[in-house]
Amino acid sequence: MVNTGRGFLLTENEFKALKTLVLKPCENQRALAAATGISLGSVNGALKSLADKGLVEGYAPTPHGLQELGAYKVENAVIMAAGLSSRFAPISYEKPKGLLVVRGEVLIERQIRQLQEAGITDITVVVGYKKEHFFYLERQFGVKIVVNDEYASRNNNSSLMAVREKLGNTYVCSSDDYFTVNPFEPYVYKAFYASVFVEGETEEWCIKQGAGGCIEAVSVGGHDAQIMLGHVYFDRAFSHRFVEILEEEYDLPATAGKLWEEIYVDHIKEFDMVVRAYESGVINEFDSLDELRDFDPYFLRNVDSEVFDNIVAVLGCDVDDIHDVYPLKQGLTNLSCHFAVGDDEYVYRHPGVGTDLIIDREAELVAQSLAKDLGLDDTYIFEDPAQGWKISRFVAHARQLDPNDPGQLRRAMEMAHTLHASPMKTQRTFDFYEESQKYTSYLKEIKGRIDIAGFAEMADAAARLKRFADADQARRCLTHNDFFSLNFLIDEHDKMYLIDWEYSGMADYASDFGTFTVCCELSFEQAKEALAFYFGRTPTFEELRHNFAYVALAGWCWYVWSLLKEAQGECVGEWLYIYYRYAAEYLEKTLAWYETGVSEA
Repeated sequence: MVNTGRGFLLTENEFKALKTLVLKPCENQRALAAATGISLGSVNGALKSLADKGLVEGYAPTPHGLQELGAYKVENAVIMAAGLSSRFAPISYEKPKGLLVVRGEVLIERQIRQLQEAGITDITVVVGYKKEHFFYLERQFGVKIVVNDEYASRNNNSSLMAVREKLGNTYVCSSDDYFTVNPFEPYVYKAFYASVFVEGETEEWCIKQGAGGCIEAVSVGGHDAQIMLGHVYFDRAFSHRFVEILEEEYDLPATAGKLWEEIYVDHIKEFDMVVRAYESGVINEFDSLDELRDFDPYFLRNVDSEVFDNIVAVLGCDVDDIHDVYPLKQGLTNLSCHFAVGDDEYVYRHPGVGTDLIIDREAELVAQSLAKDLGLDDTYIFEDPAQGWKISRFVAHARQLDPNDPGQLRRAMEMAHTLHASPMKTQRTFDFYEESQKYTSYLKEIKGRIDIAGFAEMADAAARLKRFADADQARRCLTHNDFFSLNFLIDEHDKMYLIDWEYSGMADYASDFGTFTVCCELSFEQAKEALAFYFGRTPTFEELRHNFAYVALAGWCWYVWSLLKEAQGECVGEWLYIYYRYAAEYLEKTLAWYETGVSEA
């Protein structure tokens, strides 16, 4: 039972009867039983109790009854629309998932209309990713817009934090749900989570119920269970306690990545929330493009997507031929998804925001084409240098290079030598020391001065080493400049590919060796072995000294970059120390080699 705060307690049957009499007047008990879905005997008992409390007279609610029912009135709704919807790539690269047209209606617009049809007019939409696409809803539907600036760094708990003052008797919804029938009501008895029953094994959030459908526990994965799916209703008691907990725990490091549901489950014994079960097919959430196409077979034909237009144009296929679309692990600068056409699998790369400012796509295209001609990367199919999108062949069952495997190490170094031997040139240039100077300048702008112990001495050592290395007048050639294990793929037939040519450009040939040694965390002995593989012989002292100078410069460059990232609020983690360690060790070692002309190797 729920304490309304107005002097009475309403049982659930009393609530159902009173609500029905307000919304749909009935002339007899049989009609009321049919409308409420409770038995005739229970209706009789509820009516008698309501009459005894002065809440009804016959089959009409009294003013006092209307006042009492008001405690259960839905005050507002919050629609969460801030997320990236990364599982819905590549369409989510272009527009938020909640704005997709499904069966002829925009998802979020359909949900807003359903809320308004239920008499809920105070609706707040929380936006973040591509937020500007939602602004029209304010004018067209009279909703309120709240911007969640933390959508990219936190989970959806940040959206509820942004509207915590609005939470009372509140529907909490997701912008991308599709309800085949309107699930919203103007009066709700108590807090609930919508649910459907799933037969067999499931990876969804499964609910353990207690008396009266109360949610006692939730587990991820199970079988033959009610699962959490769809909208949620917070009553005032739930909202009050949840906001208290959210404010108490919001700044804890562990909270940032949590769904709001995880915070609820952590404190589940403190809440009175029940299961609201719906029939299969009423609530529809789409975790993948193929799931949506099962629901709306004409979706791809009707969707306005440049991504699919690009795929069709390059591969000469029909949009209906595209299937098995799902996101891949995202890189630092791009978004990528897998798709298939027939039995052939591909990768579509969508350029990240701002990459046009840091990536020379023309240079990338030149290097990528050369890599294909040289047999270093024949996954490449097409790239648009103006917009930066690319289609490549997907390497199924691929594994990454193991730099601790001498055979794989040899092959990687031989690929570097093949690349460096090419006479091909690009307009883009790359220099570790110049990059470190830029990062140092940015770091000083943020911090005012760099007061890290030993930093000035290392900076001076890097400058001296750069002068020594330049004096070697070593060969400049086309280099990969992101040359390490994560950018190598080995297929099931043991063929090796060197991928991701975004940072390629003209540089000292030793740059790729420097990157590889640092980023693969090679020991000194492993690095010497790699260098011998590169040359196909034992390197000379001068070659050894020059290449290890670039290990030092690579470590220094990425160390300063890491300091900058940390100053900007990003966590680099252990790589900050790894970069520092390689810079410190090899600055000292290679400077001694240059200054004494003697090697300890």
